[in-house]
Amino acid sequence: MEKIKLTTSFKKLPADLYTPVGIYLRLRDKFRDTILLESTDHHTSENSFSFIAINAIAGMEITSNEEVEFKYPNSDPEKIPLADAEVPTLIWNFMNRFEVSSSLKEEAYAQGLFGYTTFDAVTFFETVKFRDKEYRLNSGDFQEFIPLMRYRLYQYVIAIDHFRDEMLLLENHVDGLDGNKQQIEDIIFGKDLPQFPFSLNGDEVSNMLDEAYLEMVKKGIGHCNRGDVFQIVLSRRFQQSFKGDEFNVYRALRMINPSPYLFYFDYGEYRLMGSSPESQLIITNNKAIVHPIAGTFKRTGDDALDRKEAERLLQDPKENAEHVMLVDLARNDLSRVCDHVQVSQYRQVKFYSHVIHLVSEVVASVKKNANPFSLMANTFPAGTLSGAPKFRAMELIDQYEPTSRSFYGGAIGFVGFNGSFNHAILIRSFLSKNSYCG
Repeated sequence: MEKIKLTTSFKKLPADLYTPVGIYLRLRDKFRDTILLESTDHHTSENSFSFIAINAIAGMEITSNEEVEFKYPNSDPEKIPLADAEVPTLIWNFMNRFEVSSSLKEEAYAQGLFGYTTFDAVTFFETVKFRDKEYRLNSGDFQEFIPLMRYRLYQYVIAIDHFRDEMLLLENHVDGLDGNKQQIEDIIFGKDLPQFPFSLNGDEVSNMLDEAYLEMVKKGIGHCNRGDVFQIVLSRRFQQSFKGDEFNVYRALRMINPSPYLFYFDYGEYRLMGSSPESQLIITNNKAIVHPIAGTFKRTGDDALDRKEAERLLQDPKENAEHVMLVDLARNDLSRVCDHVQVSQYRQVKFYSHVIHLVSEVVASVKKNANPFSLMANTFPAGTLSGAPKFRAMELIDQYEPTSRSFYGGAIGFVGFNGSFNHAILIRSFLSKNSYCG
């Protein structure tokens, strides 16, 4: 099969007067499929980047259990049946169609796919079966279906280095594809900063009444007591109708709940946004990394009291039992596809904006030429969003939760042509569609 040659050029620009939000607002209405990724962890040069990607030129998506659609530059979409197909292999084969020329590390920021995998996509990776359930809340108006998986290669990526106050304007080049990097630069440094109002419309609704939710939790506890599972993470959904520009929700979220993974993915007909504290999987420098987060106390607002709460958290039997369980789960997940699995950090206290967490780090060696989507499939979904044993917990979640989880508990981020991978868990997140957000 003929390879698609891809090269990347970039230009360094000053970023000391510009913010990722401001740059994104200038660009989003002029290009399709615009996305924004930020982080509040700027303490090291390694985690100091924000990314804006615009103008999708290739990608893949799965909208049903029957077929996957691949889109190549300057070509008609190609549809492949999913019957007996290995989805991670299909996606990696698609990525390997691109012959990437890369001599500088900066070029890799644009050389890959940005996108997401929903919780419901786990049926492509495991033998677990889910019932056919609508993704709809009580109002009946929120037709909230979105593709199960969606990943895109973008023509332009702006990588903003907060550590050095500079940005890289990167452009991916493919034969037959026109570009205009100067136009992007002019927009970035333009004076126009379009903003639109936002207001709530009506009352918040949920897919479960309080009484029904509490009854579901009791059933989950019963399964734990009987030994069916050690832990199960049950959820309920909320939605709110609104008028105006939901980007204001993202802006409020990043102020109220600053996190390592902030994201806003605008696909036109729907948008995913969130402020996630936890990675699904990181692959870098031939290492696969999982950070189990479990064990939680609320912050008090007083630093001295918070330190005492942290000590109490380290001694709490229930919180530590949960943490140990999820560390063991991460070790088991990685050991299926990696070598030399070890716990490099254990039960570290981390202070977030509203809570105190226990965080560990599980690291493993990635085998040569490993498919990053296969590694992701073996860690998906996160135990913190499902339970343990994971398979039985997912069966019970499907049995008791009245609507499909869709995006919730999935993963979102970047996968590079070089095998790198960095996805956040889709938690503390929203889907916006048809003037509903939930």
